[in-house]
Parts: sequence; C-alpha cells; structure tokens
Amino acid sequence: MKYLVMVQGSQADYDAMSGKASEHSPAWSEKDLQAMFAFMGNLNNDLSESGEMIDGQGLTDPAQTRLVGLDDNGRPVITDGPYGETKEVLAGYWVLECESLERVTEIAKRINECPAPAGAPTPPVVIRPIQGGGGEGSVDCG
Repeated sequence: MKYLVMVQGSQADYDAMSGKASEHSPAWSEKDLQAMFAFMGNLNNDLSESGEMIDGQGLTDPAQTRLVGLDDNGRPVITDGPYGETKEVLAGYWVLECESLERVTEIAKRINECPAPAGAPTPPVVIRPIQGGGGEGSVDCG
C-alpha cells in the first residue's frame, strides 16, 4: 500500500529555523539545523535501503507560496503567500510503499523523534493512504 506521510509546520517554524525566535519557537542554531538534516538524511537512507521510499521532499517556507483559485465569476485569482489565515502548512512529505498501516505509523513515530532545540514545537505528522496505491479498498483513478 502507498501512503503520503506529511509533516506540518507554520511560517513561525520556518522563521525559527532561519534564526528568528518567536513565542511559538526558539531560534534554531546552525548546529540544530545540521542535527535535523543529519536525522532526515539517515531516515531517508534507511527508507531507500528498505525499498519503502518512493519520494520525499522538504518544502520551502509559506512566504514563497502562490495560491491559484477562481472568483465568483470563474475568473482566476492569483495570490502570493504567506497567508495569515493559514495556521499550518505542509512542510515536507514522503511517498512510501509499506506493507501495513502499522509499519507506516512506526515511520511517522520516528519522524517525530527528529532533533530540535529545547522548547520547539513537535510538528504533527499526518498519514494518508494514496488511492490506487494498492491494498484492499484502493481505487484506481486513472
């Protein structure tokens, strides 16, 4: 079965990682960032070696986001980020092929062990099965 495993964050989290503290999170040092990158690199290597990794990426901060929608008349409306009304955003993701929900849950727990400075929030990790990703009840969309 294929799963999308997502780490959520906020603009404040990205600001903290660039050295700007807030009431939400302390400023991250270069040592903190290197520990996080080493942890994620080891995780990705382990998932690649086990054959479970299909893809995984960290995403840029919400300030670099562009939202494309439609107005009431069906005309395109394009807005550049960040979006103050959005508390959490997708910060990074993995597409994994795992034998069970229990296995992908083990991986999500490991993601939550990523080192961070004392007082930094632990971002939620969300697991979503991918439709058409194999397994019972999957739907092939095309």
